[in-house]
This record gives sequence, structure tokens and C-alpha cells, in this order.
Amino acid sequence: MHILLAEDDTETARFIAEGLIGLGHQVTHVATGPLALQAAIDTPFDVVILDRMLPGVNGLEVLRHLRAVPNRVPVLVLTALGGIADRVDGLDAGADDYLVKPFAFVELVARLNALARRAPGPDPTTRIEIGDITLDLLRRDVTRGGKPVHLQPREFALLEQLMRNAGRIVTRTMFLERVWGFHFDPQTNIVESHLSRLRAKLREGFSDDPIETIRGSGYRMRADA
Repeated sequence: MHILLAEDDTETARFIAEGLIGLGHQVTHVATGPLALQAAIDTPFDVVILDRMLPGVNGLEVLRHLRAVPNRVPVLVLTALGGIADRVDGLDAGADDYLVKPFAFVELVARLNALARRAPGPDPTTRIEIGDITLDLLRRDVTRGGKPVHLQPREFALLEQLMRNAGRIVTRTMFLERVWGFHFDPQTNIVESHLSRLRAKLREGFSDDPIETIRGSGYRMRADA
């Protein structure tokens, strides 16, 4: 894998880089936020290790700018901040995984391998239409009844999952895995809060909600939405 390592602590960066290179990976190291953002935009990395407390521009701001491009490279946020609110901030900014310092190198490697396996591949579908809702994957925009619906990156990803599975139930676990890249429950209401905002935006100016809550199971986009 070609890995971007954005870490300003010299010892930590050397420890990670030497270990990854020893496993046969290619590592590009940068030590500031602006350099991390530019490198991620300019080069097609397989995965990014992003320290949260970078000088110049902090890691979460780098991540928000990166997702807005949009750039879907898998990102592992590395930080000493391990509280629930901190993890939620990282997920909301667009992180695919979150590892708290100090960490075991073998766990870091396992998480990187998992992210690389889940990296999005080419998809021939670039436009999805369900009822009066249209989602354009190339332009990253959504319309309902011809009117633009302005979504944040995670809201867009949630809607994409619902529309790809129109008429079928999408569970909370499926959202966590496919939108946030997590195979565990972070014990937050991150899915519910994002879905609430998505539904409010889709309902604006319309009387019906195209997303159904299936109590005890998950959510479903009506096939005739």
C-alpha cells in the first residue's frame, strides 16, 4: 500500500514509518496540516494516517476539506483524545476509523489493512433515481422534484445507501459499516442524528417523508419515493 502519514511528532512518525516500510509498504510522511491536505489531493494514496493535532491546520479540518473535494480515500485518525465526544467529532469530520494513542503497532496495521479492503472500487452507476429523488454520484448532488437538496458528505452517503437498497431495510449496523467504516458500535447516536438531518432536508417543501423507520430493524427508502 501507498500510505500518507501526517504526524508532527518525530518519534511517533519514525516508529510508524519504519514499521510500515519494514512490512513492504510505501510511506509518504508530512508534518503539517496544509502539507497533508495538498499531498492527499495530489496523490492517489491507498490510506491516510492523520494525526488530529497537526500544526497549521488541525487534522479534522484537513479531513473536512478533503471530504468536500470530494476525496474518498480511507482515513484513520490518530489522536491522544479518546473521549466519546472526540470520537464523534472525528467521525462527523469524515474519518473511517479512529485510533487512540498510545496504541499497539499490530493494531494499527490490522486497522489499515481493514480500511484498504473496504476502500471503494469503481462503480459503473453514476446516477440513482427513486421516485422524485435523484442522486448524482459524479457531481455529488441531490435533487427532489427538480429542487436541489444540499447535503453534507455523511448525509449524502446515508442517502446513497438507502437509494441503492430502495424497498429493503438498511440496519444501523449496515450504516456504521458502509458509511463510517466501523465494525463495532461506538455507542453514540451518530447514525440517528445524521438521518434526522437528512430526512428534514428531504422533507423541506414536501409533505411526505421518503424514508421509513422500521421499528426494531432499521430504515427503508420507499421504492416509490
